[in-house]
Amino acid sequence: MILTGGCDTHVHVIGEAKAYPMVADRQYTPGLADVTDLKRHLKRLGLTRAVIIQPSVYGTHNECLLDALSSMAGQARGVAVLDTQTTTNALQTLDAQGVRGIRLNLESAGEHNSAKLQAALQTWAPRLADLGWHLQIYAPLTVTLSCAPLIARFPVPVVLDHFALWNDASCTSPESKCLLDLLARGKIYIKLSASYRSPIKDAQALHAVSQRLLATRPDRLLWASDWPHTNREPGRHPHEVSGYRDINAESLQHELWQWLPTPEARQQVLVDNPNQLYRF
Repeated sequence: MILTGGCDTHVHVIGEAKAYPMVADRQYTPGLADVTDLKRHLKRLGLTRAVIIQPSVYGTHNECLLDALSSMAGQARGVAVLDTQTTTNALQTLDAQGVRGIRLNLESAGEHNSAKLQAALQTWAPRLADLGWHLQIYAPLTVTLSCAPLIARFPVPVVLDHFALWNDASCTSPESKCLLDLLARGKIYIKLSASYRSPIKDAQALHAVSQRLLATRPDRLLWASDWPHTNREPGRHPHEVSGYRDINAESLQHELWQWLPTPEARQQVLVDNPNQLYRF
């Protein structure tokens, strides 16, 4: 069944190595996963839209992302990785090409640095507000919540990847209460995505967390597959290709229907929320 307007809000596109060189100091090397593969992935899930996230292996070189957005002909939006020297004109050009936010990825590089996140929040706040963009954060929850006062005052949405890397299945810790408060106040979006990256390894416990989030602010949740499921294979040199995780469409659909158990929830999280945040 096709859900028209249904959006997978976190995918990566990896192009041919000769056309899109990866940065030398990358942590791993993924194989090819191009737009043709992405379209097949969406079809298998019964979705029609995607948000393409700049992967860490390309650093601030967003050419592969931008070419993918062009190839998707309006059915995709992008989240870029940019340095703070990016000009206003360049940001406006990116907006016209379909970019809707920037990503701060501290987790992949092992940079559990609250000061770096705080500085980025302060630097980007006015510039993102002018564009109507959002800031996407992939960092340990303790690092994210160390900046909770800043996030509460941030002039644009903050999106937290992969269940915010929440590690409290009981939802009773001080960190949980802080996170739920930010969500209840509409200060953050949380992606229900990548269960294999969650510190909560029990599927039933993670399901309970998803239902707590859904009961708190369904209009501030997003769903994503994390396709093509990048991986750092043990023993591989960072410049050797690591295979993708074996995550099939059936398991993704099973999680999706568990986490979003009603047609109303699926319409809200898969269609309405992405439409608003990414301006499809």
